[in-house]
Amino acid sequence: MNAQAPSTPAAAEITDQLAGFLKAAGDPLRLQVLQVLGQSSFGVLELCDIMAMKQSGMSHHLKVLAQGGLVEKRREGNSIFYRRRLPQTDHPEGALHSALLDQLDDGQLDLQVAHRLEQVQSQRAEQSRAFFARHAEQMDEQRELIADYGQYAEQALELLLRACPDGRKALEIGPGDGQFLLELAARYENVIGLDNAEAMLAVARQAVAKQQNVELILGEWPAGADTLPTVDAVVLNMVLHHLPSPASAIRAAARQLNDGGTLLITDLSLHDQYWAHEACGDVWLGFEETDLVDWAGRAGLVLQESQFLALRNGFQVQVRTFKRLD
Repeated sequence: MNAQAPSTPAAAEITDQLAGFLKAAGDPLRLQVLQVLGQSSFGVLELCDIMAMKQSGMSHHLKVLAQGGLVEKRREGNSIFYRRRLPQTDHPEGALHSALLDQLDDGQLDLQVAHRLEQVQSQRAEQSRAFFARHAEQMDEQRELIADYGQYAEQALELLLRACPDGRKALEIGPGDGQFLLELAARYENVIGLDNAEAMLAVARQAVAKQQNVELILGEWPAGADTLPTVDAVVLNMVLHHLPSPASAIRAAARQLNDGGTLLITDLSLHDQYWAHEACGDVWLGFEETDLVDWAGRAGLVLQESQFLALRNGFQVQVRTFKRLD
């Protein structure tokens, strides 16, 4: 029996999909919500604070956006977060969707919306900073609950050096106990470690005490990026899931790179181990592989190489390098 050819959507189905998409996108406030969701995923109450509106109104707008294929929900424990849906290239509205997001990402947020967004992200950052200040001495134990350094460090270093063999300057964001800083210091002329918790920097400082080419700086990412020099490699090892806005962190990393520079991301794949929020200070329960590629692509970075490491405790670590083209 001959296999049937895939059916082509009927004209009425195509126009219905396009109409739903255009209805969802045809409202200034909903477009602002899509701009905000380009920074990170947010819960309904967070979006209410950012957009300065009541929950009933925000829920209505999110429902319309979801029906139009522009946002989707993700449950983490008892919380539901909304995020932008990635354009589907095989859908009638795929090209329009991609062009719309590009245009929104190139535009500026309303100043008041941007201010309220910064306040929400600052609250998230403060929670993360407070966790690491309290648990700096127990980070080895906390880390072992999910992914021990030794389980991914060798692969991360290998991918980084393959993508950036001749780099001179490197920046690691959230260097933890400083073990990877030592690897970087042996291969780069100048290395910077940036962390938002003085207690964590104190731990890293002990690890790199004999390294003359390592500088440790107290500061936030990406807020403190403008005070740092451009580098040939930016490293985010098991840090992205602690940051309030992963997409913003990746965009800032792209801007920090010299032409031809490399971004290394080592992080968890999406999982449902909700206890990690409280036990390990995780803001996000890992990431979809497509999300990292999309965020990096919109920041002007091209995926170079990926490795996926399945751990015996059920978690999966993704190690990925992205290149900023000349």
